[in-house]
Amino acid sequence: MADIETSSNNVSPDSTDQQSSTGSNVEFSENEEMLITMVYNLVGERWSLIAGRIPGRTTEEIEKYWNSRYSTSE
Repeated sequence: MADIETSSNNVSPDSTDQQSSTGSNVEFSENEEMLITMVYNLVGERWSLIAGRIPGRTTEEIEKYWNSRYSTSE
């Protein structure tokens, strides 16, 4: 029984990598952008708190949005 193949149930690592790499192009509504800015001004870089105020958004999405929009080039 140790010879049973289970590869049919495995998800290709490439497919999940592609999904996460395209996540940086997520669109935010104007209301979401305003809310992110307002909460950021109150709590700073506490991305999980900010994401908790926006239904359907993850901490990673919020942080990627902020860094792509407001990061400073040194």
